[in-house]
Amino acid sequence: MFRTAELGRKVSKRDFERQEPVLRQELLQIQQELREDGSFPVILVFAGVDGAGKGETVNLLNAWMDPRWIVTRAYGEPSDEERERPEFWRYWRDLPPRGRIGMFLSSWYSRPVLDRVFRKIGGAELEQRLERIVAFENALSADSAVILKFWMHLSKKAQKRRFKSLEKDPLQSWRVTKRDWEHWKLYDRFIEAAERTIMKTSTGVAPWTIVEGEDHHYRSLTVGIAVRDAVRRALEDARARRQLASLEKAGKNTEGGDAEDRTDTVGTVLETVTVLDSLDMGLSLEKPRYREELARAQAELNLLHRKALERGISTVLVFEGPDAAGKGGAIRRLTAALDARHVQVIPIAAPTDEEQAHHYLWRFWRHLSRAGRFTIFDRSWYGRVLVERVEGFASEEEWRRAYAEINDFEEQLIEHGTVLRKFWLHITKEEQLARFQAREKTPYKRWKLTEEDWRNRERWDDYAAAVNDMVEQTSTKKAPWVLVEGNDKRFARVKVITTVCEAMARVLGDGND
Repeated sequence: MFRTAELGRKVSKRDFERQEPVLRQELLQIQQELREDGSFPVILVFAGVDGAGKGETVNLLNAWMDPRWIVTRAYGEPSDEERERPEFWRYWRDLPPRGRIGMFLSSWYSRPVLDRVFRKIGGAELEQRLERIVAFENALSADSAVILKFWMHLSKKAQKRRFKSLEKDPLQSWRVTKRDWEHWKLYDRFIEAAERTIMKTSTGVAPWTIVEGEDHHYRSLTVGIAVRDAVRRALEDARARRQLASLEKAGKNTEGGDAEDRTDTVGTVLETVTVLDSLDMGLSLEKPRYREELARAQAELNLLHRKALERGISTVLVFEGPDAAGKGGAIRRLTAALDARHVQVIPIAAPTDEEQAHHYLWRFWRHLSRAGRFTIFDRSWYGRVLVERVEGFASEEEWRRAYAEINDFEEQLIEHGTVLRKFWLHITKEEQLARFQAREKTPYKRWKLTEEDWRNRERWDDYAAAVNDMVEQTSTKKAPWVLVEGNDKRFARVKVITTVCEAMARVLGDGND
């Protein structure tokens, strides 16, 4: 695989000095166009053998372009803060927004390759980790990111020459460490792991470019030209898509309505039955029993929370449901049993400008708390397959692929040891109307009722169908949906807290499987 990167390619100083100013100007121009376009981010990943010029190339690109609009990150061993969260948390946190360029060194490829080289993992586990990377990059690409990956290569002999040359230079000798020489001794293992990594993860949407790294003029121009051409193509594609969308919109406006409105359909209308129809909405608790069971459940939750805090086991809770279903009330009864210093409740509303400039999962990754804490989402990442689907804020392609992206996200939480429970608090349409009317009559609750709440009632059946698909696609054995019969608030609150206790006890080893 690497033979073509060991051919001794070089660019003379004269040729480099002739091409550099032109390329630099072109890169600055496309960077400005990228900022003005603002429809996609550019992610550049640099990996490869030690001494092949990864850091030097990143520094050069920062010098050639405007570094104010570039996110540059290099990763070492995870900090305590990073170790207390899933591995990919730190990468999601650092992703560039649309219109910007992100350059990543020693990123998500570093640990799998090193672990394989040092025999910490076998081939099967390497494959699993690479599949996780492919899923990550596919999700970013599907959300419009342009991903370019550069593997900077040196032959074993060239790497040795590079190290010797740097060691002789008093101003550069610090660049060569004992670790670099240890890695050099394992060169063949690195190449074996690298070949498997590149074969598995070089995809159409996130390709690898193998760059011969011995001559800095050659590698600099190679990378710079690749970045220029890829961003230029992406900008042209973005403009073409906007023009096509504009033409299609104009065509619809002159056709006198959608074809769907003009076509007669013949068929049988089947009654729609969803998973919500199977719930027994008459379940309830009398007030005396409610008080007793609530106190018992809150006491158990407090004890489990303290144990989880000691052992560094985090809990993530998701609350979804129709307006006035009692999400806030259930959350308040939960937090009343917890230490407020170790709990954060995240209310999710329409995304901000900053959040819209990233992949939709970005804002949820960044809210994940440190080990032992509770993170409670009042509405969540499921907005992509619920409100965004129903209201047309996401295309069908976007919300359909979100199921797999969400499952992968939740799988990473669980693999990290996080307790995850997802609650759909359900009420009937009649009960919702009664609660809306009660809010209208109660001064201190009136603020909760909005025009949007009334409008959403008109899409009740559409939301029910979306919930059915959501449960079908994302209720897994490890991350199940808990459907809560919420017509009686007392019953719903106790069921929620009891379910959380059972899940925590199972992970902590205090309960039965």
